[in-house]
Amino acid sequence: MSAGYMVFNDISARDIQFGDGQWTRGKSCDTFAPCGPALVTRDKVPDPGKLALELRLNDQVMQSSNTNQMVFGVAALVAFLSQTITLTPGDIISTGTPPGVGIFRKLPVLLKPGDKVVATVERLGSLENVCMTEEL
Repeated sequence: MSAGYMVFNDISARDIQFGDGQWTRGKSCDTFAPCGPALVTRDKVPDPGKLALELRLNDQVMQSSNTNQMVFGVAALVAFLSQTITLTPGDIISTGTPPGVGIFRKLPVLLKPGDKVVATVERLGSLENVCMTEEL
């Protein structure tokens, strides 16, 4: 059973991902999994399978959908993952993203320094992040 829900922004370094030919390292860089702004308890979200979600890049809608479009619902995902992963308090399961991912657009859209990304999920709030380059 989940404690609750929150917005999770699934960031990908496509150069690393495509260079490696797999997903893990390209999604595992420092700062690549911002989440929040708060954990909303289950009692405040009667049906996680019916929530509007949207991602804006510099105030332009890039992704807009609803959790009712997910291939697998939240309960099914938790049940499946718990068959091979011991879930403990504090674990986070990211459920995926709707169509509109920048790299797969007809004209690819890649994040650059200064871009503002706002991910919003109905009843959960909005998470705002500004892209920055790594200071070496």
